[in-house]
Amino acid sequence: MQPLPAIPINPKVKDAPGLSRRTKDNLFIALFLLPALILFLLFVIYPIFRSVYYSTFNWNGLGPAVKNIGVGNYIKIISDEVFLKAMGNVLILIVCSLGLQLPLAMLLAVMVGKNLPGRGLFRTIFFLPYVLSEVNTAIMFMLLYNADPERGFLNGILVLLHLEPIAWLGDMRVVLFAVFVALTWKYFGFHMLLYLTGLQNIPTDIEEAARMDGANSFQNFFFISLPLLSSTVKTSVYMSVLGSIQQFIIVWIMTGGGPVNASETMATYMYRFGFVRFQLGYGSAVAIIMFIFCVIFSLLYQQLTREPDYLTGL
Repeated sequence: MQPLPAIPINPKVKDAPGLSRRTKDNLFIALFLLPALILFLLFVIYPIFRSVYYSTFNWNGLGPAVKNIGVGNYIKIISDEVFLKAMGNVLILIVCSLGLQLPLAMLLAVMVGKNLPGRGLFRTIFFLPYVLSEVNTAIMFMLLYNADPERGFLNGILVLLHLEPIAWLGDMRVVLFAVFVALTWKYFGFHMLLYLTGLQNIPTDIEEAARMDGANSFQNFFFISLPLLSSTVKTSVYMSVLGSIQQFIIVWIMTGGGPVNASETMATYMYRFGFVRFQLGYGSAVAIIMFIFCVIFSLLYQQLTREPDYLTGL
């Protein structure tokens, strides 16, 4: 039986006429990205431009916007003492979040990340508040902060200790910090999960080598674990700041921005004018200012934290 003759191969003949392989791949990728791009343009980019447009009108949302006032809404906002108070409250929330909430989350992540008995149960308990809705969280803390000692858990404890009850949500001096406690209880589980994931990604060989060199637990954490968590910390700080700027639901349900604007935030300020008083042009201007703050912070933060990660080198 004779072997089949070999088919000559002509190197000059191309695979197929038409588009190149790279062009076909790019078209294939664009085809899959097109639905997401359409949704992004429709529900993100378009509303932003429409908000910019309506922010230049004195408009109540009924009928067409015809009374153009230019930058009048913006001038009125930055000269409003209530809005400046809201910006100050947001700044306080940011400082408290970075100084108290995130360190607490990291501490709990280190604790439940070790080989402790029942650590799985503790992880579930600490993360459970983040699973609950913000509405449930606000209602629960409203019950805890009830000024009536017979109904409010905290004031009931104060009365048992022969102390005066506190109007947690009615006292201008403590209301913002009372709200911050609710925010911390709600969100520290999310940041704890971020830190826990970052700790688990650290190679154990590095920590074992440090222990062999005589490093104790504190030195191991501050000089080994913490630098290797730099990318996780950056993400946590970034999300915490943006979340504080946009915080609305818990604050609105618990206090409505009161008493006397003591717990007002930029988001509650926007909602009050846009959807309660139906000054949608003014509310749109507030939304654009919040958007500008978020964009400026994002750009500056990304620029200032562009150091390479110790684990990936990126």
